[in-house]
Amino acid sequence: MRKLIIISFLLFCLPVLGQEEDTLQFISGDDPDTLTLTAADTMDLLTYLDSLKYLPCDSTNSFTSLGTYCFPDFAIMDTNMRNVHPFVDYSKNNYRLYSDRSQNFELFYQKFSEVLDTKEGKINMYHIGGSHLQADIYTHDVRTFMQTNWKGIGGERGWVFPFDLAQTNNPGNYEFSSPNRWNGYRCVSHKPRKYTEHDYGVLGAVTMCHDSVIQINFKYDRTEVKPPFNHIRIFHNKGEFPYFIHFGDEEILVTHTEHDPDLGATDIYFMDGLEEFDLQFSRKGWYAPELEIYGFLLMNDNPGVSYTSIGINGAGLYSYLDNIRFEEQLRQYPPDFFAFSVGTNDGNVPNSSFDPQKYKDNLEAMMKIVLNANPECALLLTVPNDSYYRRRYLNKNIAKERTVIIELAEQYDMAVWDFYGIMGGLGSSKTWKYKGLMRSDLVHFTFEGYHFKGDLYVDGFMKFLKQMQHYTTQ
Repeated sequence: MRKLIIISFLLFCLPVLGQEEDTLQFISGDDPDTLTLTAADTMDLLTYLDSLKYLPCDSTNSFTSLGTYCFPDFAIMDTNMRNVHPFVDYSKNNYRLYSDRSQNFELFYQKFSEVLDTKEGKINMYHIGGSHLQADIYTHDVRTFMQTNWKGIGGERGWVFPFDLAQTNNPGNYEFSSPNRWNGYRCVSHKPRKYTEHDYGVLGAVTMCHDSVIQINFKYDRTEVKPPFNHIRIFHNKGEFPYFIHFGDEEILVTHTEHDPDLGATDIYFMDGLEEFDLQFSRKGWYAPELEIYGFLLMNDNPGVSYTSIGINGAGLYSYLDNIRFEEQLRQYPPDFFAFSVGTNDGNVPNSSFDPQKYKDNLEAMMKIVLNANPECALLLTVPNDSYYRRRYLNKNIAKERTVIIELAEQYDMAVWDFYGIMGGLGSSKTWKYKGLMRSDLVHFTFEGYHFKGDLYVDGFMKFLKQMQHYTTQ
């Protein structure tokens, strides 16, 4: 009789499975006294119900399909956020796959798990976008989580660019300074070869200086994570580099230097890890060309994750497609995971002017560039946030972008993070603004909004890890 009651009770509770609570909820007026369970029975039942939260929607005993997996609403986020921000659709906050299998995401999970288990190896994660990512607020929250959540795998910083020197907003977690005068160029406002003779690379920007002696200082700033670096790669002019490089007080720590004229890069190795540097360039001759800096790679020998944020204010997919050096530089530090959050500027046009096919072609072209750098890279296609066109008009182009994003995810067996759906869909940015999460331009977020977005992104990632854990152990 007891077994019958328990089975009936399980069937009775199934409609509420998938929520975050570990308590049993009644959804009718049935008398709970009809269920007579011992404490042991109750604990066994709760354990079983908890395991059911992660079962695929079309099965109760297998995890054979990634595309039909049922995610919980929360992984590590405080479940009270449902009360704090009830307008958010937490059920959509996941990495949604549309196929039974995804070889690239399975390989990424396997590599990530091995790093966690063995405390050896490196994971290179990238995230590309526009102004949301140049600010590097929520992406730095993600970076901080990745480098602090698991002990012994602090990772390395990866790519940084001296936006300070290029006269545009610099991420708050590091700082560049220089007494010299610099000219900054970005792939949005200055197209390759139209104003200058250089071609942009991974970071979509270059800063240039004419002086014969040039000083650049770097240090971490306002950040919990400060991965030391004992290897710096400077991306600069191609060809024979016409400058001597010195490191001031750290010069004694330099073990050796390597120069690649074809790539336009110089590698400097140090015997100890650094958290800042004072770098000096001095001309080798009177007629040396001006110095071009395309970015720095800060690396070390520690296991863990690097999380590189690529962002240029106003950038769309069309901006990065023009970056001639993008792929060749990306190959030097190949991605294991690459998130695309490009589309806000692509869709920031009148509804009648937006061409979904053009957006799809551009996104697919960028995906192919990344896969050329690493054919096994896991690609996360994120749907842009809801926004208003010129602060007045509902932007229906984001929904069109979501349609083609899902089409490409299905075609390439990749994943989608539907932030548009998470926000609440069309017009939801007004609600986010009212709640203090979005700015008055109805495009960008407040600091609180960006940090909340980072929390959502991390929670979605943790759900992905749980999904793959269940999938790979079946």
